[in-house]
Amino acid sequence: MIRAAMAEQRIPGRRPRKPTNEPPGWRVEGGPETGPGKRPPATPRIWLIALGLVLLNVLLFQAIGQQPKYVDVPYSFFTEQLDAGTIHEVTTFGNDIDGVFSKPVTFTPAGGKPTQILRFKVTILSFLSDADKNALVAKLQEHNTIINARSLDAQRPLWQSLLLSFGPALLMIGLIIWFIRRAAAGAGGGGMLGGVGRSKAKRYDSSSQRTTFADVAGIDEVKLELSEVVDFLKTPEKYLKLGGKIPRGVLLYGPPGTGKTLLARAVAGEAGVPFFSLSASEFVEMFVGVGASRVRDLFKQAKEAAPAIIFIDELDAVGRSRGSGAMGGHEEREQTLNQILTEMDGFSGAEGVIVIAATNRIEILDQALLRPGRFDRRVAVNLPDQNGRLAILKVHTRHMPLASDIELEGVAASTPGMSGADLANLANEAALMAARRSHDTVQIGDFTDALEKILLGAERKIMLSREERERTAYHESGHALLGMLIEGADPVRKISIIPRGRALGVTFQAPSADRYGYDADYLRGRIIGALGGRAAEQIVYGDVTTGAESDLETVTRIAKQMVGRWGMSEAIGNVSVLPGPNDEPLLLPGTGPGGPSQKTMELVDAEVRKIVDACYDEAIRLLTTNRDKLESLTKVLLERETLDEADAYEAAQMPRPPREDPFAQGQTIAPEPGEMQPLDDDAVSTPE
Repeated sequence: MIRAAMAEQRIPGRRPRKPTNEPPGWRVEGGPETGPGKRPPATPRIWLIALGLVLLNVLLFQAIGQQPKYVDVPYSFFTEQLDAGTIHEVTTFGNDIDGVFSKPVTFTPAGGKPTQILRFKVTILSFLSDADKNALVAKLQEHNTIINARSLDAQRPLWQSLLLSFGPALLMIGLIIWFIRRAAAGAGGGGMLGGVGRSKAKRYDSSSQRTTFADVAGIDEVKLELSEVVDFLKTPEKYLKLGGKIPRGVLLYGPPGTGKTLLARAVAGEAGVPFFSLSASEFVEMFVGVGASRVRDLFKQAKEAAPAIIFIDELDAVGRSRGSGAMGGHEEREQTLNQILTEMDGFSGAEGVIVIAATNRIEILDQALLRPGRFDRRVAVNLPDQNGRLAILKVHTRHMPLASDIELEGVAASTPGMSGADLANLANEAALMAARRSHDTVQIGDFTDALEKILLGAERKIMLSREERERTAYHESGHALLGMLIEGADPVRKISIIPRGRALGVTFQAPSADRYGYDADYLRGRIIGALGGRAAEQIVYGDVTTGAESDLETVTRIAKQMVGRWGMSEAIGNVSVLPGPNDEPLLLPGTGPGGPSQKTMELVDAEVRKIVDACYDEAIRLLTTNRDKLESLTKVLLERETLDEADAYEAAQMPRPPREDPFAQGQTIAPEPGEMQPLDDDAVSTPE
């Protein structure tokens, strides 16, 4: 495992940092560091204090204003308890008497249940004479009852009234003023909205964990390209003394999931420098000029922490060609892009700040970004080949207890076209599946089932009728048999009539080696195989169903590309008349400037139909000629529901393609029986 030491390098014009005994690694920081003259960022403790003050005010209000609860009792019940001598104390307030019993007594209200009470309230009858009242007082004195009196004019103390009336309002006003002042101070005096223009980049510094090139596998040529960046950040004098300048920007482009973000973090980890990371979409907000302000703040923070790396993910969110927006040059996104260009022009090469960006669509980026002096080094991060997939699987399974019979070479051979993220997901799903099955180790069956789940989805527990199940078996057998009959077609790896996801059945085909180019015969074979399901239904039942919907979409797309983009039609010739998948206008596809004429489009449609019809006729001919093999394969498939490669070829009475050396000239092996080989979406039949 590669580990780089935290070497302190001297940058001209900048004082060296003090040595530290902290171990190298990564530490995630949510914002700028706290230092002299810097106010610490707001924390949840502030809100806890505010909540505590509010609760304190509520409790104080209740403590001061709340009075003991007295139960209203009839006058007759009052006299009964007085005769019994259970009344301990009374307080008179006009004609009302509040009292306390010497111990809880049982009281049954009208229409209620008996309950124990200690305090009571009673109203003296208005028709009692003065003599009766005097007798009542005498009886209270006879039983040694404490007698109190409260004036009708008695009022709550002034301080209590003021506190209960104005206290809550004053407390809330004070909190609001405090929050406003704190927000203004935290934004550098810019008011409540001043913090909007600050960068939201996450900063990763040296700590106990970090990402290095040892965590990146399968793209060795890319790591070699980026090693110069690491070397410059560690030893800049070697380049500066010879007049050399490291590229100001490095643009990583390629399909999603190939490890562009991981590469950028590995560069910072190897060099041992701070790493500022954010997505390009975080620059833009609803306020005009916010994006440009955040760009300035981000570059300012990076220069203060230099040497450092700025990583901008999904650069196409703000970096697409200017003038394509609805508001032209006044669009907020374009102002943000202009500020990025300006900041990168301000680099002299001695700051020690390098910008690394990632995108999936380099073709739409503004040319000003790609010129020398900005993102002048472009690195393609492609999907890994078989050796790369093997290295990636080793990285993601290094902490997994694998069974002794697992050969990662076979798993790598079974996953052509998968990215690093796909392989990481595959390893994780296999581990989860092994845990659900209470395995002590991750076994080959866990990887096989995990791959099926990722590509097709979980099995659907539905009951198909006998007729529909049989039709599905003929449909899938048609696909599989043509894959075995057509010379040069991808070998059949698996057939199943178990419903998964949206499909009632699937047929897997995959090449025996990673392919990067396709000839016309191979593409026609793909179309013939994709039409095999519909052709089988036509031969056996004399009609067709909706199960070939996905197949028809596939063959139409392949045929259109053959005619309109790849020059495989004599009528169209060696010209490209159809745009690429990402080149059409968003609102009105096919109407972009320089597009083909109506007559050319009609010719394209005619050629597409001609290719598809010829391939369908060939599919009908092959299946009719080999009807006995179709029936044999369908019969076995109905019995077993799922057939691996060896069983499928045996059931169809066809010879199995020979296996090849998995690492001979970068080729891919065919899996052993029981292993699963993924199929490109174009070749999966999904009858519904």
